Amino acid sequence: MNLKTKILDSKDIKRTLMRLSHEIVEKNKGVEDIILIGIKTRGVFIAQRLKDNLKLIESFDVPVGELDVTPYRDDNKKSENDTSKIEDNLNGKKVILVDDVLFTGRTIRAAMEGLIKRGRPEFIELLVLVDRGHREFPVRANYIGKNLPTSKSREEVLVKLANIDTDMEEGVYIFEKE
Repeated sequence: MNLKTKILDSKDIKRTLMRLSHEIVEKNKGVEDIILIGIKTRGVFIAQRLKDNLKLIESFDVPVGELDVTPYRDDNKKSENDTSKIEDNLNGKKVILVDDVLFTGRTIRAAMEGLIKRGRPEFIELLVLVDRGHREFPVRANYIGKNLPTSKSREEVLVKLANIDTDMEEGVYIFEKE
């Protein structure tokens, strides 16, 4: 893959996540009864940053869980080993599912199945850093950092985070497939 362009840098990501944090507070009139559930791997780190922002804004510690969607996938990447870490009971909670890139919707479908097996939330909302379109399932994000129309077959969107990615500086990138 060849780098085509950098869409967001580290400062852009920080500003975007702060804006999304304010949107969560405004829409929910606070953050009580909210649980952030990050989809492994990058969704977890984004959820943690949102938690930190919400603590600054509302002085309230929002719990964060980690969801492994591999046991619920509908493709050959399915695994029986579930490494999720969700300590809170989801019954009656406002769950905000967090991921880095929304594409076909298949990962989100799997994530919802994984959440429902753990309880009956009041509702599930979706927050993504980037929405690149091309749905195969009827999935729509409630909170979107950046809408980024892309070519389905010729482009790839990658999110690189300082916490886990050492091969490139933090940012959102578009790569052209070869």
